[in-house]
Amino acid sequence: SKVPSGKYFVSILVDEEIEKLDKNNKSIGIDLGIKDICITSDGKKYENIKTLRKYEKKLAKLQRRLSNKVRRSNNYYKAKKKVSLCYEKISNVRKDYLHKISHELINENQVIISEDLQVSNMIQNKNLSKSISDASWYELTRQIEYKAIWYGRKYLKVGRFYASSQICHVCGYKNSDIKDLSIRKWTCPSCGKEHDRDYNAAINILQEGLRTLKVA
Repeated sequence: SKVPSGKYFVSILVDEEIEKLDKNNKSIGIDLGIKDICITSDGKKYENIKTLRKYEKKLAKLQRRLSNKVRRSNNYYKAKKKVSLCYEKISNVRKDYLHKISHELINENQVIISEDLQVSNMIQNKNLSKSISDASWYELTRQIEYKAIWYGRKYLKVGRFYASSQICHVCGYKNSDIKDLSIRKWTCPSCGKEHDRDYNAAINILQEGLRTLKVA
């Protein structure tokens, strides 16, 4: 098969026996975000490297050059190939980073629990669409899902309507004011616990997922 950048790839189907990882007793919840692509229930944050934004100026420059070329001329196809190579670079850098994150999460934890986001609906928000696409939440959760099957791990998504950010993970109080995404830290009016929005959400996602597994 030939990709837009002009490179050819050969696909070969093989049967491979993937060795399961040794079981452990660690469980982790992950909250997906924009500033940090994911935040875990043990407090670790994986930075969103914003690959598209890093290459945005270069890509725009290449696209302007392409628009100035005569269509179907040799120079047009050369410029088009450079645009395709830039897109390919963005995709490869992003996927490589996501593979490192998913590998670490799968390698260290027996149970991984995340929120179930309707990404296709969320990217319709014009203010956040580019940032959400750049974060590639779908690709990250896709990698975690198939790697969990490969290596004998358990991956679960909690319901998309579960208010993970609004609930105090200590006492269970629900603070509806936290629907405002600009609020990054808040103090529980009931128990006085101070919360980092994303870290609190990750803990709630873990707790809700473990409750669901017990019921199942």
